[in-house]
Amino acid sequence: MFFLYQILISIIILLSPIIILIRILKNKEDIKRFKEKFCLFSKKKVAGKLIWFHGASVGELLSLIPIIYKLEKNTSIKQILVTTNTLSSSKVFKKYKFKKTIHQFFPIDHSFLTNKFLKYWKPHVSIFVDSEIWPSMTLTLKRKNIPLILLNARITKKSYKRWLKFNNFAKYIFSKIKIAYPQNKETKKYLKNFNVKKIKELGNLKLIENTKDKKDNISDNLNSQFKKYCIWTAASTHENEETFCASVHIQLKKRIPNLLTIIIPRHIDRVDEIIAQMQSYNLKIATHSSKLKSLNNVDIYIVDTFGETKKFFRISSSVFMGGTIAKKGGQNPLEAARYGSKIFHGPDIKNFPDIFRLLKNLNISKEIRSPKQLASLISFNKKTSGGVKLKKIGRLIQEKTLKELQPFINNEP
Repeated sequence: MFFLYQILISIIILLSPIIILIRILKNKEDIKRFKEKFCLFSKKKVAGKLIWFHGASVGELLSLIPIIYKLEKNTSIKQILVTTNTLSSSKVFKKYKFKKTIHQFFPIDHSFLTNKFLKYWKPHVSIFVDSEIWPSMTLTLKRKNIPLILLNARITKKSYKRWLKFNNFAKYIFSKIKIAYPQNKETKKYLKNFNVKKIKELGNLKLIENTKDKKDNISDNLNSQFKKYCIWTAASTHENEETFCASVHIQLKKRIPNLLTIIIPRHIDRVDEIIAQMQSYNLKIATHSSKLKSLNNVDIYIVDTFGETKKFFRISSSVFMGGTIAKKGGQNPLEAARYGSKIFHGPDIKNFPDIFRLLKNLNISKEIRSPKQLASLISFNKKTSGGVKLKKIGRLIQEKTLKELQPFINNEP
């Protein structure tokens, strides 16, 4: 099976010039840095102990930030390498000022490239986050005797069924994991079925509060503009959810004239499409990147920049989480909840069932099914008690996680 997998990856490499060009044209690839995926590195290895973290994209990267900040203070660690797969995550990484942590793109999962990658970086330990399981890299790490830790592991029912089609192959790959820390009970069951020998529960890494930054504050000029309005936010929206929110806005405005709806699309390359849809509703639009000095008569404020979501959660008492109406499984609601926002979501929350269940139990979230229902529930009064509880849970998970990782970092048995 592994031989067939390598053939498939080899074909992808042969086609990669065309694939890369298309991705560059779609603004999904860094024109200068895509070579890192072929192990042509843009950063240099520092002599000494290197700890390697890998996560697929923005969400996984953000869940690692608090852990990385703590580990940067460990004097035995000379360098921390973070790899991701997406352009958006590389842009978000740039916003953090680390002293000894660098970012590179994860290599294409071919044995030749994974071997070259590990030969260059020589990580002391590899820590993969969420659902990142790559057969070639996993086997190369095992061959080089570099521990592979699966942190905050998540396997959905859909991906489990996909792996199950190649059951023996899956068991062979997963058995190479040194230890896995599942973020929910479902994942724990699936990891056991795939012969992961050591499994331990720590809690969900995404419950840890991310490091606060002055850049998370809205500028004084924009803040003075926002104070004129009653504001609610729709975050990580997908196709058709923006029009859903437009309907909410129209209904709300009947009783709240000074209403401003902030929309933060999941993919900012859809902004032109969203603006066109909003104009058909006769709504006045402003984009964050336009840096308007006045927001007079603006209905919809679209955030079309990376990594600024927190700024708007700070000022929003009510937040609708996208991906839950569009049947995308939902996006992570924790950041908004930590800022004391009331969370509203549609019925599709399969990506984060445990998190939404926790928020429901804490009376932080509520399911909605129509614009009319959402418009009737939106509040403009922040309540911070739920956020305080979440932060306490997150601190405990962070302490346990750092304690668990320490023996691998110190090379203890």
